[in-house]
Amino acid sequence: MLVFGVSSGVFAASAATATTNAIASATPSNSLPTLPVNQAVMVTVELDFGPRVPTIAEALRDIDRRHQPDDHTGRVFAILDAYGEPTPDGKKLHISMHVSTEKPGVGTLVFRRTGETLWQSRIVAATNAGAFSGKNLTILVDDGTGKTQMIDGSGGPASVLDARLRDSPTKVRDIWPDGAEREVTFIYSACGCPVKVMVRRKGERTERTKNLPVMFPDDPLVMQFIEPLMGWKGQP
Repeated sequence: MLVFGVSSGVFAASAATATTNAIASATPSNSLPTLPVNQAVMVTVELDFGPRVPTIAEALRDIDRRHQPDDHTGRVFAILDAYGEPTPDGKKLHISMHVSTEKPGVGTLVFRRTGETLWQSRIVAATNAGAFSGKNLTILVDDGTGKTQMIDGSGGPASVLDARLRDSPTKVRDIWPDGAEREVTFIYSACGCPVKVMVRRKGERTERTKNLPVMFPDDPLVMQFIEPLMGWKGQP
């Protein structure tokens, strides 16, 4: 599989550096629900922020990620993406967070404003499950014919439009006309789960056509790699 390497220099995105985590205090875990490593779960909640309902990106800053890894290093899980909207009465925020498990331990999401536990699980080792290395990003694009093409990042292109398709001399710009909207898929997770966004080509760059989902909130260094590659400026 040909992928974009994001493990060196400023784009390093290891589990130890990708997010500012609070380490959970010792937690009795014999009664917690369990999830194996390299799996995913969707955590959906409705949160009360008071008179002003925040955006999803703002709300994520009020949710603590707490990690109690069995080996006392790194993180236990990561939020891959998040989306949602105000409830019909406009009083709360309905938010869904896509959580990927990375290593054994206890993982917890806590609403900082109230101290409410939104999700907590014991993450357990899985048979033949390798550790998430946090080194490679895979990008796929809809080619406009109903097929999804993997992008070859081995040449280190400055723009996604100049990258070639896997096992092909064809460049992304050749299958993506100016003004066309495409679904672009990003994979950077222990579970191998896709994060899909709608993107339009705009000349020599691209732009997101929808603000949601919020992508990789626990891996900001990966977004620092994706944004210039896609030509995004100040987009969620």
